[in-house]
Amino acid sequence: QVQLVESGGGLVQAGGSLRLSCAASGRTFGTNSMGWFRQAPGKERQFVATVTWRGGRTTYADSVKGRFTISRDTVKNQVYLQMNSLKPEDTAVYYCNANQGVNYWGQGTQVTVSS
Repeated sequence: QVQLVESGGGLVQAGGSLRLSCAASGRTFGTNSMGWFRQAPGKERQFVATVTWRGGRTTYADSVKGRFTISRDTVKNQVYLQMNSLKPEDTAVYYCNANQGVNYWGQGTQVTVSS
C-alpha cells in the first residue's frame, strides 16, 4: 500500500502561480511513475502530467504544456507540480497518483483560479 498526501492548493487570480506537493509513504519502492490528475465539477477526472520514477521522463496534457512543470524527489519520495500562468479553466480538484501496476490516489487538493 502507498499513502499519498497532497498540499499546496488554494485560490489564485488568473495569471498567477501555485505549487502542489505530494508526499508518498508506505511501499514506495515499486513505483513506476507518479503524476497529477484533476477533476472539475461535473466532469471526468483527466490527466495533467506524469513523471517516471527512475528516469524522470515527463509527459504533459496539451492543455498545460508550457505552463506546468512536474518534478520529483526520489529521496524524499515527493512529486511536485509547478503551475504558472493559471487560467480559470484550471480550476479543479487536483489528485496525486502513484502507479505500481495498480494506481494509488491522494485525497485531492482544491485549486481555484479566479478571473
